Formats: sequence, structure tokens, C-alpha cells
Amino acid sequence: MASNSYSQGAQVEHQIFGLGTVMSSSDERIVIKFDDHGEKKFVTTIVMGSLKKSDRQPPAEKKGARKKRAAPATA
Repeated sequence: MASNSYSQGAQVEHQIFGLGTVMSSSDERIVIKFDDHGEKKFVTTIVMGSLKKSDRQPPAEKKGARKKRAAPATA
């Protein structure tokens, strides 16, 4: 069984999904939040060959855009 050398917060690069941040990992599963593809869950032993460590800084969390409230209709 492949050992999981990626801890929470580690920056990784996947061959298909690109750059991402490890959200959680165990011997069985690893969850990675990719910059352009969102959060993906993988079987750790299967995905380890597709991952490599990245030395980039984690991206800043984006805050959700807020919708403006509609002005109340005047009579």
C-alpha cells in the first residue's frame, strides 16, 4: 500500500485537474480542492501516482459575491 505523504493544507498538482489544496487525507481517501475544478474525492492508493507536490502559495479564499437588495417599491 502506498504511504500518504500529503497532509491537510499541502499544495499538490494533479495531471488532469491541475493545482489544488489537500483538504483531508487518510490511508483510504484523500480530498483535494482544485482551483478550477472544485472539490474531488479520491482513493488514496489510486491517485498517488497522479499527484506531485507543488511549492506554490495557497490561493486566497474568495468571498462570495453578494446580491444587492432590491429597493422597496414606493406607492
